[in-house]
Amino acid sequence: QVQLVESGGGLVQTGGSLRLDCAASGRTFSSYVAGWFRQAPGKEREFVGALSGSGGSTNYADSVEGRFTISRDNAKNTVYLQMNSLKPEDTAVYYCAAGGSYYIASRPGSYNYWGQGTQVTVSS
Repeated sequence: QVQLVESGGGLVQTGGSLRLDCAASGRTFSSYVAGWFRQAPGKEREFVGALSGSGGSTNYADSVEGRFTISRDNAKNTVYLQMNSLKPEDTAVYYCAAGGSYYIASRPGSYNYWGQGTQVTVSS
């Protein structure tokens, strides 16, 4: 079993930055694809980006391309979502996930484990 715990969410002004952390326990996170999703009130869960288990490939949604970066620190068994140039439309609960298939990483069903979510609010 894998447990994922997100942290680092909060309130930030438009144009600001936040780094979300996703710490794993139970298994080595580097063995899994790391995905990030977000969900705004009343909307479907939306793919944000993913990092391959090897750490060599990334995939981002068009809405965040060039602004968000996913990385991994194997020594801390943690993945990160660095968010820059934040916009009000980025406001959502952000979830990290661990899965086994990078090539279908945009599909929520490809992930086996999910964190509890952390709130990100971007004010105008």
